[in-house]
Amino acid sequence: MNLIELHHIRKYFATQKAVDDISFQIEEGSIFGLLGPNGAGKTTLLRMITGIFYPDNGEINFHGKKFDPLNDAGNIGYMPEERGLYKKMKIGEQALYLAQLKGLSKADASARVKEWFIKFEMESWWNKKVEDLSKGMSQKLQFVTTVLHNPKLIILDEPFSGLDPVNANLIKEEIFKLAKSGSTIIFSTHRMEQVEEICDHIILLNKGKKILDGTVNQVKQDFKENIYRLGANVLPEHLMTHIFEVVKHQPDQLLLKLNEGTTTNNLLNYFISQDVTINSFNEVLPSLNDVFIKLVEGTTNARAFQQI
Repeated sequence: MNLIELHHIRKYFATQKAVDDISFQIEEGSIFGLLGPNGAGKTTLLRMITGIFYPDNGEINFHGKKFDPLNDAGNIGYMPEERGLYKKMKIGEQALYLAQLKGLSKADASARVKEWFIKFEMESWWNKKVEDLSKGMSQKLQFVTTVLHNPKLIILDEPFSGLDPVNANLIKEEIFKLAKSGSTIIFSTHRMEQVEEICDHIILLNKGKKILDGTVNQVKQDFKENIYRLGANVLPEHLMTHIFEVVKHQPDQLLLKLNEGTTTNNLLNYFISQDVTINSFNEVLPSLNDVFIKLVEGTTNARAFQQI
């Protein structure tokens, strides 16, 4: 079942198109990557999904019915890229306050805050103020306040910003656990390696439009370029053939691009005929970073909005 469905969503600011006719679905329990360069429309889209903005056209469905910000907001946890914490407030009191704003009783809020503080080794922070925290510590607190009410939908905008590798891994493992327990997660970031590792499905926005939509594996398959890596103990120094192009030549490894009409059997038979003992052979798929650059190359990072 889809938790979220967007149908032909548009959002204008004066005469500018921020989000231009975007549709997609997010399956319940999935980790969904929302990608795009600066100015692509990601933040505007997230604010419509959370009810901060209303779309000018189109419809958002939440759990099988039209999205109602007043009734559905309690089922959403939103961690924006910008810090949304009260700097002068004590950390423990702030976590309790935000949990109760999401509808938890004082007793339930207290139990869940303590559980998460223990899990993230934050017990000693209880009486500290947010302004006294490092960026990484503040990020951990913001993650906790986003998820402690067990929302059906969790939106994480650059959740690993400022975190050291240990704490980044801690939050990553919690993201997997939350998805496994049934939460649906929208993950927005500029770090493509994190998307490859974490997300099931992605969309890519550029200039307010959706330009890519698919599973991570399918996207990589769709953009592969017939490139293979072949390893051997000894490789010929000079290769004379019309069936492939040498992308990179090393003493014990070749990166090859097959010419049109060439099969992998043609390639392997050629090297066998050259008395080459092959140790390894595998297809090289593009990274999401390669795909991202290819699709948005030439566009400005901070785009000028398209006029209506």
